[in-house]
Amino acid sequence: MSKTIFITGAGSGLGKGTAIGLAKKGHAIIATTETTSQKTALLEESKDLGLEIEVFKLDITNERDLEQIEKYDFDIFVANAAINEGGPLAEVPMDRVRALFEVNVFATLESVQLAAKKFVEKRSGKIIFLSSMAGISATPYVGPYTATKHAIEGIAQTMQAELQEFGVKVATINPGAYATGFNDRSAEEKYKWYDPEKNFTRKEDMKKQEEQLKNQYDPEDMIEKMIEIIPAEEHHFRTVHPQEVEEQLKKTEKERWELKI
Repeated sequence: MSKTIFITGAGSGLGKGTAIGLAKKGHAIIATTETTSQKTALLEESKDLGLEIEVFKLDITNERDLEQIEKYDFDIFVANAAINEGGPLAEVPMDRVRALFEVNVFATLESVQLAAKKFVEKRSGKIIFLSSMAGISATPYVGPYTATKHAIEGIAQTMQAELQEFGVKVATINPGAYATGFNDRSAEEKYKWYDPEKNFTRKEDMKKQEEQLKNQYDPEDMIEKMIEIIPAEEHHFRTVHPQEVEEQLKKTEKERWELKI
C-alpha cells in the first residue's frame, strides 16, 4: 500500500537514494534538503527520472524551516539528517562536539517531536531514526559522532515505549559503513584543528584507523534495505545492515559485559 513518507537530509547519500527509490515504488515522498542547491539537484534528478517528489529546503537547526513540517500530512517520518566528524574524544574541541549534538540530537529530536504530535493526534504513524552501527559500537577516533548516535538510540527506545499507547511506531535503522563519502569527509575534518605539535594523539594511529574506510560497502545495498523497511507494516525495532555487521555488533556487546580495565 502506498504511503506518504517525509524524509529529512535527502539531499545526498543514503537519504537521497532512498527518497528516489521509494518514489519509484509508488510512495508519495516529501524529501527535504539542507541547502537550496541540493534541492535544485534533487528536483532535476527526479524530473529526469519521471518522478514527482515534493522537495523543499529544510535545515533542521533553523526554527523557520522546522515550522514547514507542520504544513504536511504524512504516514512515516524518517529522521535522516545528520552531520559527521571524527577526532580523539580526549582532545576534540568542544565546539565541534556541540555542533554534532546540535544537529544529530537536539534538532533531530525537535523535528521528531513535530511529527510525533501529528501522529498522536491521528493515533497512527511511524517514526524512523537513522542511527548507525556507531549507535551500538564504539570505534576509536569516531567518538563525537558515536556519542550522538548513542543518544539517538536512547531517544528512540524511550519514545517507542512512550508512544506505542497512541498507536505510533518508533524504530531505528543502523547502517554499517557505506561508501557515500559521509565517513570519508568526517575523517578529514579533524585535521583542520589537529596539530601533532600540540596534541598527544598520534597521527599514525588515526591514519591506521582510517584504513578501514577502504573496505566500505556499496550504498545501493543499504538503500535497498531502507526501501524495504521504511514502508513495511511490521519489522524489528532495530534494523542493522548488512547482516555481518549485526553479528559483529552482537559479539561486541557480549564482549563489553566481560571487559575488564
